[in-house]
Amino acid sequence: MSRLDDMLRELCPEGVEFVAIKTIAQVGTGSSDRINADENGAHPFYVRSQTIYRSNRFLFDEEAIVIPGEGGIGDIFHYVCGKYDLHQRAYRIHYIDNKVNTRFAYYYFAANFKKFILMKAVNATVTSIRKPMIEDFSFPLPPLPIQAEIVRILDNFTELAAELAAELAARKKQYEYYRSQLLTQSSAPKVTMRELSLSSSTGVTPLAGNSDYYDGGTIPWLRTQEVRLVDIWDTEMRVTEKALKETSLKWVPANSVIVAISGATAGRVGVNKIPVTTNQHCCCFQINPEKANYRYVFHCLSNANEDILESSPLREGSSTRQNNSAFTTFETN
Repeated sequence: MSRLDDMLRELCPEGVEFVAIKTIAQVGTGSSDRINADENGAHPFYVRSQTIYRSNRFLFDEEAIVIPGEGGIGDIFHYVCGKYDLHQRAYRIHYIDNKVNTRFAYYYFAANFKKFILMKAVNATVTSIRKPMIEDFSFPLPPLPIQAEIVRILDNFTELAAELAAELAARKKQYEYYRSQLLTQSSAPKVTMRELSLSSSTGVTPLAGNSDYYDGGTIPWLRTQEVRLVDIWDTEMRVTEKALKETSLKWVPANSVIVAISGATAGRVGVNKIPVTTNQHCCCFQINPEKANYRYVFHCLSNANEDILESSPLREGSSTRQNNSAFTTFETN
């Protein structure tokens, strides 16, 4: 960033001017609707979502930023250059001042527009915007060489991020393939979780209205939404010593295998790397080290497919929650 710092000191030692969008750009909507979309269309068709459709007509031929007028406010931005079609509730911001690098404007909008819109809103979310709101957005005008340098840096980061995301996706797919191969081709005997565990338990949710159970709490309390097929090093919530004494909460030793048994994450597995307590929707197994490696058990359960889940009490609403030690069988040595 030293080159950019040098440019800022040299080209704008007195700071950067800010102007309203309405003084440097045209702001308006399109006139098309989803009915105009054609998957074989010759031109990109920007609507109110991240998805870019196709259309056989174009309304504009320019360089611009496109944002939705409804839904995804402050989260969806498109940089366009050339012919394109535009939805009637999507906005185009076309710069008519030659002091603006449109791609720089795209990055600035993406970083700052949502905060600007939320400051104008009464609620925590904004469902729609109107033209005057966009036109009042304050925009910086550093010299064009500085805008170009910022664009160069951010374009490089964007390209690198895309490459890393693709590499991560490929590695994840490869990992899942080999994990499945390793865990399904074994001829070892099958056993139940009850046979592998020194103990199993579920937790409890202390009365939500009792502040004595939560305020100032230091005891980690795990909820099912935090069970995400990864190691658990911390929890989002804490409970107090009083909650531990007055409810049926139990300490779960570190390196236990924890399974979400209901809710949106039902069937997901995790390993707690610290002692925790849990709510009633987490089933916790302390694995007997003389019978199995707890991480092997974790991987076996993580690899569970629909057939395994269908025959196990991992389904939400299962009547076997009280008999939580009778979980699915799998292969082990």
